[in-house]
Amino acid sequence: MIQEPPIDTLAAKIGSKYALCVVASKRARQLLEQAQNQGMNDLPGNKKALSVAAQEIYEGKLIASED
Repeated sequence: MIQEPPIDTLAAKIGSKYALCVVASKRARQLLEQAQNQGMNDLPGNKKALSVAAQEIYEGKLIASED
């Protein structure tokens, strides 16, 4: 479960909790795929992909589009 940043704050940045779930999960899959393509089993520092995606959303590095 993501504790920081708060879910409600992330949902407000994306538009809804549903959209947040979709955007964060897609980004987490991308992060894991990138790590595997580089020959790693996990992300550097044993970070969780979903936590990294949530942090990226919080920092404004990741936004939702209508695609």
